Formats: sequence, C-alpha cells, structure tokens
Amino acid sequence: MATGMEQIRNIGIVAHIDAGKTTTTERILFYAGMTHRLGNVDDGNTVTDWMIQERERGITITSAAITCAWRNTQINLIDTPGHVDFTIEVERALRVLDGAVGVFCAVGGVQPQSETVWRQANRYHVSRIAFVNKMDRMGANFERAVGEMREKLGANAVPVMMPVGAAENYAGEIDLITLKYRHYLDAEGKTFEDVAVPAALADAAQAGHEALLEALAEVDDTFMEAYLEEPEQPAEAVKAAIRRAVIAQAMVPVFCGSSLKNKGVQALLDGVVDYLPSPNERKAPVGTHVKTEEPTEIEMSASAPLSALVFKIATDSYVGRLFFVRVYGGVLKRGQQVYNPRTKKRERVMKLLRVKSDEEEELETLEAGDIGAVVGLKEVTTGDTLCVENKPVALMGITAPEPVMFMAIEPKSTAEKDKLAGALGQLAAEDPTCQVRVDGETGQQILCGMGELHLEILVDRLKREFNVMANTGKPMVSYYETVTMTARQTYTFDREIAGKRHCATLTIEVSPLERGKGRQALVAKSAMKGLPKPEYSAIITNALFDAIATGVLARYPMTDVRAEVVDCAIMDEETASDVAFRSAAVIGFREAALAAQPEFLEPIMSLDIVTPPEYVGDIMGDINGRRGQVRDMEMKGDLQEVRAQVPLAELFGYATAIRSLSRGRAGYTMETGAFAVVPRAVKEELLNR
Repeated sequence: MATGMEQIRNIGIVAHIDAGKTTTTERILFYAGMTHRLGNVDDGNTVTDWMIQERERGITITSAAITCAWRNTQINLIDTPGHVDFTIEVERALRVLDGAVGVFCAVGGVQPQSETVWRQANRYHVSRIAFVNKMDRMGANFERAVGEMREKLGANAVPVMMPVGAAENYAGEIDLITLKYRHYLDAEGKTFEDVAVPAALADAAQAGHEALLEALAEVDDTFMEAYLEEPEQPAEAVKAAIRRAVIAQAMVPVFCGSSLKNKGVQALLDGVVDYLPSPNERKAPVGTHVKTEEPTEIEMSASAPLSALVFKIATDSYVGRLFFVRVYGGVLKRGQQVYNPRTKKRERVMKLLRVKSDEEEELETLEAGDIGAVVGLKEVTTGDTLCVENKPVALMGITAPEPVMFMAIEPKSTAEKDKLAGALGQLAAEDPTCQVRVDGETGQQILCGMGELHLEILVDRLKREFNVMANTGKPMVSYYETVTMTARQTYTFDREIAGKRHCATLTIEVSPLERGKGRQALVAKSAMKGLPKPEYSAIITNALFDAIATGVLARYPMTDVRAEVVDCAIMDEETASDVAFRSAAVIGFREAALAAQPEFLEPIMSLDIVTPPEYVGDIMGDINGRRGQVRDMEMKGDLQEVRAQVPLAELFGYATAIRSLSRGRAGYTMETGAFAVVPRAVKEELLNR
C-alpha cells in the first residue's frame, strides 16, 4: 500500500439514517479486499457496525474508522451515524476528513439529516462526491434526487454516471465521461464489462455527457479554454477538470447504484481516488501558538514539527482506551513524548495502531496526512492537540451541541457507587454530548444526552461493557433559561466572616444574545481600573459563569446570555477579597438577570414524517395537539412528506403514537431544530415543580 501523502484519501460516508451508508461501506471494504464476505446490516454481521447495540438495532451509533486500499491508494474511511442523537460522531469525523461521500436514497432524495450533515461538511470546507443509492427500490428517481441536491443543499450536483433502468428493472450505469455501459457479470458485482451504450439510450447518454462538459466549463477556466477550442475532450482531461472543481468545492459529481445489489460501488471507489483531495491538496489548517497566541499555519509535511488532533476516544476490551488522531504535520512515533497544550503536560505514546473497525494492526509511525489510533495517553480528551513542547500549537477543537434530555441515575448498591462514577466518567470522555452532573438540591447524579435513544444506549453500555447495574429515572427534557431584555444592577457585598470584613461593589449588565450563541461573561476594561489586583478579574469571570450555569428561575442553566461587569468599587484594599468579589458577582448577576425578564427555553425538534396520503389529516391533527406547527408538505412518489416543528417535551412515545395513527405505515425522523421561549402555561408548570 502506498503511503505518500498524494496517495492517501481521508474520507467519510455521511447521510440521513437508513440511506445505506453502512451497506455502501461494506461493499467498499469487500471490493478493496479487506473482507471476503458481504456483510449485511439486517443480519448484524457488518464490519463497521461492530458494537452489539448497533447490530441489535441495525443502526450506526459510533463512527468507525477503517483503512483499505484501492488502485494503489490508501483510503482511511469513517462510516458515520445518520441518527440525530449521534450527530457529534459526524461533527468530529468531518473535522478531520479531507473528503466525504454523501449517500442519498433514490426514493427519499434529500432528507432532513442529509441537510444537517451537508451543513456540517460546509462548515469544515470538506470536498464531496455524491452517491444516489437504492436505485433498485420501488419509486427510485435519480433525476429528482439530483434536483433536490441542487434546490435543498445549494450544491452544484452534476451526474457523472447515468442509471440504466430503475426499481426491479435497474441494470447498471452508463459512464458519462467515457460513454460506456457497465454490465455486471455476477450477482456480487465483482466482475463486469464496459460495453457500448445500447442504441435506445444513446441519445440520453450523449445529452448527459454534453451537460457534464458544459457544467465543467462553467466552473473551471482551464477546461473552458480547451472546451471552446475542441468541444470533445479526452477522458483524462475531463477527470482532471472534475478533480480541480471538486477540490475547489465548485462541483459535486453524482454517482448512482445499489449497494445492496453490488452495483455502482466500484465506480464510486474510482471516484474517491480520482476526485477527492489528498491531505496536501487541502488548505493548511491554522492553529494558535500557545505562547504568543498568534495564528500559526500548520506545515503539512513529515519534516514539520508534530501537530496532531485527537478527534475521538473509544474503549477497546483488549488494549484499553484508543485515542483516534489525525496527524497534520510531522511524524508521530511509537514511544514518543508528546505535549498537550491544554493540560501543559507531556505524555508517552505507548502504541500506534492502524484500525480495522474493531481489529488493530500495530505501527511504528503515523506521518502527516494519516489517521490512526494511539494507546497509552492519560489526561487527553476529545479536541486536544498533540505537539512538540518547543513549538506548541493548539489546533481548533471540536464543538459539541448542548444535551437536550437527561435522566437521574444511581447505582443499584452502595458497593457499585465508585464503579458507576468511573464508568460514567469514561463515557463522558468518549462522547462530548454525554454529560454527567450532580443535582445540587437532591445530590442525584444526572446523565445528560441528545435524546431517548442516546440515553438508552448509554445505560445499555454501562450494563454490558462496564458491568454496572444502575437504577434510572424517567428521561426528561433539558430546559434552559435566558433573558429577553437588557438590565443593569449594582450590588454591594459587605459581610463579616470569621472576624474579617469582606466588601466589594460590582455593577453588572445582563443582556440577551442571539439564539445559539451560548454564554459570555467578562469584566469591561473600564471596570478593571477599580480592581486592586488584576487576578480578581478571573475570579469575577468564573463566578459569573457559575451563576449562569445555575439559572435564576428554577435552577436550569442559562444560555444565550451575556454578563458584563461595567464598574467595580472597593471600600479599601483590606476589605477587598476573593470572597467579596465572587459573592458580589454571583448575587449581582442574579439580581440583574431577574430584572431582565428571564424566560424558559425548550428544545424544538424538526420532525419529518413520510406517510400514505390517507393518514395525513390524523397526523396533522396530532401535531397540532402537541403544540407543533406544520412547515411544509411535499409528495414523494406515492407518499406524502410532512415537515413540522414540535417541542421535544411533547414527543415522548411518538413512535407508538404514529404507528397507531397510520396502522404502522408511516415513518418519521427528527433532529434538534432550535430553542424557543416556552408558552406561559408551560412556564407556570415549570415554576411550580
């Protein structure tokens, strides 16, 4: 296997749930020679869905990293989940990948989670190619799927393959570059021959070929010059132009096939090698120099200083904790001492592994551009940078969304208390969207996650992987508090504690931020003049964040709020103290926040329902009864798609309800849309709990 940076592709498979990501990945591994049988999601024997919870449910829960080779090119491939509860797995995969394959269902087209992962890829500037899967399904429509990519995703989607037939008549694909028809000779799709296009399809293929060349001329100046001189360009020139357009993110080539029927995947693999960028074709990442705090561009070569990002942590039953890393610059060696800028500590790399899902191969080095796993690190968490101490650079970390659901959890016996705490700590270290906190009033441990399924999986893993039996409460919605106007309050803390007087006065302004902006706390430069010591600024800021975390209405954490200390005053330096400034900050913030018309926020889910038309009326009535709003409706084949926004609090048990309403014929998916202020009736209920 070649290891030069030009012959590496770091790619991810991303899509809506049930679009066929894992099946496509299985076919890629089979054709690349990594496996000798075709795994099936329904049979629970796929390589990348290796967790027992994944095989039982037939869904992907954790992103699985695996390495294979195709045409002398090393492909580091990550199969990501499609379920909204595990969106962090997509987020951290796209953070370190150079390219992605977007898989779309030929029947469903662009579905809600397709839009989410596409936006995530946009955020990280990841080049993409698209694969329209399930062309063998009843209702498959290639042209509609491509059209939705353009309309809903804003992508310049251009077919490079054309399907021959659809549904039960699906026979193969026509390559619109070479104008050859790929005819499969066996059921597994291992052998095929490229033959002349059938006469009945010649005109359509020629039209597709010309549309591809015209689309290329619009986005690539070099190709346009050649195309204007000679409209019929050689295949090599067309492929080179497509590659330039994909790397520039000006085009998304669209392939088609049926992964389950082993058709179209080998052409997709060729597309990965031909069109997606190698690590050195991406824009160099920019880190922050730890000492000077200046932006520093990372040199992406083996001769550069080490710079690697830990993007995922997993627990292996044999080797312990695996730290998945993407090496951007330099060489990571077995036995090497690495520096973590966050903890300011050195750690030793005990082992380096090339991961084949749940199997590993030991390595001596990982060079710039490569992805692998490290064993032996102790105080490293997701988003940390590994570098050299004499040139410490911190790469941009990974942002995790706020949990929207929680449940109380406690050990079944006192003897298991420490065991449960350790297991929850490991789960939280692996998954940034899994948070564990202690309720200040009840002393209960609270497990927070992204949804009912997420919490169910976490509890199941506690039992099976960590052998911890726990009692759990009913899942509940994570509400937040915010303010809706700006208010300013001055508070003086003046108290005698243990025979010493503590006194400080702070003027604090609390104001709302845009939805999704989080929390801000700071001491204004003008207020710094009133502080006897500069270090009091950090004490005040930390106190403000603590106050924000506990809320003012019902102890829910606050969000989308800004707290700024605009003035500081002291009686004298003897009475100024840590206690005085901290207490003045906490109490002053509470008074200002209460004056700024605080409200509760609740998570609103984007609900996408696909149903036979005869059940639409009942389903819409049910949505209205759940405080929901229908946003739009669209016919997809013979099914009606209903998109709505519904508060998460009203969606407990929705799977059972929709089965009852539609006699089991409707399906739905949902994802977190936004947070919104709760109605007055819900506010009163929350205040009276």
